[in-house]
Formats: sequence, C-alpha cells, structure tokens
Amino acid sequence: MFKKFVLFVCVVMVFASCQNPKKVNSSVDPVNWKKRQTFSHSGLDSLKTGTTYLSVYSEIYSQTEHITHELTVTVSMRNVNRKDSIFVASAQYFDTHGELIHSYFEQPIFIAPMETVEIVIDEKDTQGGTGGNFLFDWKQQSGVLEPLFDAVMISTSGQQGLSFSTQGKRIQ
Repeated sequence: MFKKFVLFVCVVMVFASCQNPKKVNSSVDPVNWKKRQTFSHSGLDSLKTGTTYLSVYSEIYSQTEHITHELTVTVSMRNVNRKDSIFVASAQYFDTHGELIHSYFEQPIFIAPMETVEIVIDEKDTQGGTGGNFLFDWKQQSGVLEPLFDAVMISTSGQQGLSFSTQGKRIQ
C-alpha cells in the first residue's frame, strides 16, 4: 500500500512539473498600480507634459548573432523633487520590432517626492529582445524637476556576472 502511495505521489509530481509556467511580463503586481492611480483628471489637465524614451535589453548577443544571453531588467521611474509629486500617465513596453508588449497601467499614477517606482522584467521573459524600449508619458507642475527614467540590466551565471544601465531621453 505504501509503495502505491509513493508511486502515486511521484506520478503527480512529474505531471505537475511538466506544466508550462505562466508567462510573466513583470514581477510588479498590477494591484499596486491601482493603489497609485489618480482619479482627478481635471487637476492633471493643466500640468506640463512630456514623453521619455528608454532603451532596455531583455537579452543581448553573446559571441555571435545566433547566441543570446538573457537579462533581468529593472526599470526605475524616479521623482527627484523634494516636495512635489509627479504623475506618469503611461508606461508602454515595446519589443525590438516596435510591437507593443505591455501597457502597465490605464490611469495616471503618482510618484511621491523622492520616491522610485520600479518595473521588473524577469530574466526568462525575453519578449523585448535585443532592442526593447519603453515610452513614458508624464505630467508635472511648472517649475518642478522632470522625472528620471533609467534601467539596469543584470545576469549572473556561476561565477560570471554581467550588468549595465541605460538612461531615458526626453523626446517630447
């Protein structure tokens, strides 16, 4: 009887381990975006607007164009103001071919003074490819410092580590 039970448990474990893992765009819980939403759009209409472009790499070429190395991407949205919040109206992630992969929130979110809000793209999520990028639309009061957008890409394997960063560029 005990052998049958052990065999049953082993069979269940084998079937459970063969399931395809759920594809994850980011380890950031979408519920957190709802907690940051701003609901008063009338107050945001009078704010100064801008758009920032940020390049990210969920994989890079290694040795040849046929071998790639997967990377974890941490995208940071930073408010460098000591007293004023800023608002990010959209954060859109595109792949190498310019196809939209993910739009992170539907309503503008706030970032409190000196706060950093992050999007993490898991190492196994290579949808962005070697030429992924983000577009951020943001709003702020006049006279307030613009938000900073940057990304850190990292991977470790055994004793080898690889990391580099990119900085956003305002395009509008």
